[in-house]
Order: sequence, then C-alpha cells, then structure tokens
Amino acid sequence: MATRLIMVKADGSVSIHADDRAYKPLNWMSAPCTLTVSDPPADLEAVAADLEAGLTQVWEVRNTTGDTLQIAIAEVFHDSSHELGIDPGLQKDGVEAHLQVLLAENPATFGEGWTLVQREYQTPIGPVDLLYRDALGGYVAVEVKRRGEIDGVEQLARYLELMNADPLMRPVRGIFAAQLIKPQAKVLAGTRGIDCLLVDYDALRGLDNADDRLF
Repeated sequence: MATRLIMVKADGSVSIHADDRAYKPLNWMSAPCTLTVSDPPADLEAVAADLEAGLTQVWEVRNTTGDTLQIAIAEVFHDSSHELGIDPGLQKDGVEAHLQVLLAENPATFGEGWTLVQREYQTPIGPVDLLYRDALGGYVAVEVKRRGEIDGVEQLARYLELMNADPLMRPVRGIFAAQLIKPQAKVLAGTRGIDCLLVDYDALRGLDNADDRLF
C-alpha cells in the first residue's frame, strides 16, 4: 500500500501515478474500459491485515479484451471531479511552417534590399522553402528548419545543384536557417558553400525587443 494519484478520464481510461516521475503512470488501463467499485472481498482482507483501517473499496477496471486492473483502496485523501469541456486540440507554436511564413514576411532578416520571389519554389526533387533575390539581384534559396541538422543541409545542397543547372537562374546560393543549428551541420554547410542563419522566433514575431536586452 502507498499514497497514489488515480486518474479516471471521461473516455473511461484509468491511470495510477506516483509522485516521482514526470508523466509515465505506474499502471494503467486504456479506453474503452469499464470501472466497477465494490466492497473488498474476503480473500483480500489478508492484504489489509496490517492496516489500521483495512481496505474500504476495490476498483476493478476491465477492458474489451478481458484484461483486468484491480486497485485496492484503504483511504481516500481527496476526491474531486473536473469538467474539462471540449478538447480544442493541440496547436504547436514555432514549427517550421510558422518560421517560413515569418521569414517570407520579413526578407530584411537576411539583409537590406532583399525581396521574396516565391515560397515553396518547386524543383524536380521537391520544393525549396523560400526563394529570394538579394540586394544585387542574385537568387538565394533558403531552407528553413526548427532544428538544423546534417540532413537539412544535404537537402538544400541537392536543391542548389539542380537550380544552378538552370542557366536562367545561376548562380544560386543557399542559406540554411533554423532556430538551432548543430555544429556538425554548420561544418557541412561550410564545405557546401552554404551560409547558416540562426533565427530568433520571438524577435520575428515582435515579442523580443533587442533594445531591452542587457547583452
């Protein structure tokens, strides 16, 4: 016996939690399932022999395949029910699509005089996230990632190879833009002639004022 948090959700699922881990329950039963609360049967009384109060309830959770989870209750410290309403769904903030939109709206992030040519510029092997012209009129292909790794650099290098094969576009240079770029990716980008740019997501959204920073 131990102090546990027992969660019963609206879909019928039940999970038993300790107070020493972030998310994973000690035991659980996934929906759909049914919960039955009853007095402790005689064969369970021995379990509570050393408890002053003894068992008061036994919860039996059964799923559609016949698996059973049995929870013996000796004392309830707190019992409450909360209506959470309709689940609006999870919306992630700061994903690659958001970064791409913000960079498309703010070409000056890359330099003065830059203009956006097209988002999702198609190549024979897939779309380049952003295509710009720099202040000198040259084409620049930008690959946007939330977390920049080696595979993203390789992806941009393949796009650049195809785009530079087009005499109407070349020379096309590349920029690998991400909120975080791993050191290995920076080294590889350098060997491919690709520039790297760390993107400040909050600054792009106007939530971070550089004038207010100490450093």
